[in-house]
Amino acid sequence: MSRAIWKGPFIDPFFFRKNGSSNSNNKIYSRRSVVSPKFIGREVEIYNGHKWITIKIKEDMIGHKFGEFAFTRKATIHKKKTK
Repeated sequence: MSRAIWKGPFIDPFFFRKNGSSNSNNKIYSRRSVVSPKFIGREVEIYNGHKWITIKIKEDMIGHKFGEFAFTRKATIHKKKTK
C-alpha cells in the first residue's frame, strides 16, 4: 500500500532546518525520506548502518527513497570448486 496522495511525499524535518551550502556533502541518516527536486546535482552521503556511501543525485532519482541507493547487505560471491 502506498502513501496517501493528500499527505505528499515524506521528507524528514531535518532537511528543512539545515542551513548549508549546496556544494557541501550532506550526511543523511533518514533512508526513508523521498528524494526531492532540490537535491538534484548534490552529492549526499547516505548511512547504510555500517559506513557512509557517497551518491550524486540525478534527475531519475526523484520520487525514490534515499535508502534505495545505499545497500545494507553485502552481495555474496560463491567461489567455484577447484579439483
